Amino acid sequence: MKSIHTLAPLLAALVIAGCATPPAIDENALPKPAAAFREDAAAHWTVAPPAEAQERGAWWRVFKDPVLDDLVDRAAQGNDDVRVAAARVMQARALLRATDADRLPQAGAGVGASRGALPLYGGAVNSTYTAGVSASYEVDLVGRLARASDAAQLDLQSREALLQNARLLVQADVAQAYLSLRFLDAERRLVRDTVLAYGDTLRLTERRRQAGDVAALDVARVRAEASSTEADAYALDRQRSALEHALAVLLGENASTFTLPEADLVAALPAIPPGVPSTVLARRPDVAAAQRSMLAAQQRVGVAQAAWFPSLALTANGGFASTDLGDLFKWSARTWSVGALLSVPLFDGGRRRAGVENAQGELDAALAQYRQQILVAFQDVEDQLSALRYLSQQSGAQADAVESASRATSLSAVRYREGYVSQLELLDAQRSELRDRRGAVQVQAAQYLATVGLVRALGGGWG
Repeated sequence: MKSIHTLAPLLAALVIAGCATPPAIDENALPKPAAAFREDAAAHWTVAPPAEAQERGAWWRVFKDPVLDDLVDRAAQGNDDVRVAAARVMQARALLRATDADRLPQAGAGVGASRGALPLYGGAVNSTYTAGVSASYEVDLVGRLARASDAAQLDLQSREALLQNARLLVQADVAQAYLSLRFLDAERRLVRDTVLAYGDTLRLTERRRQAGDVAALDVARVRAEASSTEADAYALDRQRSALEHALAVLLGENASTFTLPEADLVAALPAIPPGVPSTVLARRPDVAAAQRSMLAAQQRVGVAQAAWFPSLALTANGGFASTDLGDLFKWSARTWSVGALLSVPLFDGGRRRAGVENAQGELDAALAQYRQQILVAFQDVEDQLSALRYLSQQSGAQADAVESASRATSLSAVRYREGYVSQLELLDAQRSELRDRRGAVQVQAAQYLATVGLVRALGGGWG
């Protein structure tokens, strides 16, 4: 009977171990995905588990631009955001190993010497020398150590997903910066050509003014239009320099030495398949990272709850002890002990309750962040789908505007030469044509950028 009473606390601890379980995640608190995206009714979506580790491939190669391919490869090697994310993964791996180490037996060795009065020797002052090894092992009665290890594993998975997300964001940023720069080059060429045309017109008008065919007002109008357009050209040059500098930072290179020569855009606008599989959205690494962080917080609630329950530690020591250093390693000086310590917390001033409340607060915050990340993911896809749809319609309307403006300029030029209209009307027609042509370039650029944005919103490439 005595042995049963001795084991009673241990048996009680095993019985109540099931109480130290973290709360379940309320799935009703998470947003329910629609059957299809509103902006693309042909693409049906279902709930799918995260698959951020799936291979996405070099999605940017769909643009078939070797310069873009080279820039993305350089960013993968030099971008500092990716390096920081990779360092965070290495740190999480180390923390996981440290957490797992607590679940293994701990062993150590040591030697010592002390001097003092011992009652065994009549209170005489003696020296004591010891040498030995010790071992300890904590029995995981309520799963505290296991849950701490699970939480560390989930933290590692979250960091790995954030690394994947950092790579995806850098790839998308590089692609968008490069495409923006190329379309800016096209717009700059258009404006510079217009400046040259205005220069020819200004010289012709000045000769006609000298011949007395036109008034000084006509010369002033042409000069004002030429100067205004030249100012626009300088503004575009400034934008290109800033964009080139930003691209250098994305590549992890010095903006003072980085240059990207002006060139025509060779990238073809890819068509995103309308029936994108439902699993693509689940491959968004930022959503996966938020989910793993939430699950890690859930496990840490269980770790905090386990502080209320008993802990059992097994210990063992073996070695030698002697008052004479010369006799320390003799067989007669050997010593050993084994033991078990079952400790039960009684009063801690509310520390454990505060720990549980803190862990529960972390879980609530992580759940809200996960929910927000899901909503943002669906918003991103809807935004890019709607942008592509409206930009396609805008592109058609803009092409009609360019065609009409070009014809109006041609007719105005003929009527001006024949003396039917003033030069002011011709300048208005030329100004409208330039505005519409620049608008067409800007709409096309927005289509490319939205396409990259859709790829990013879907978590990378598609199969």
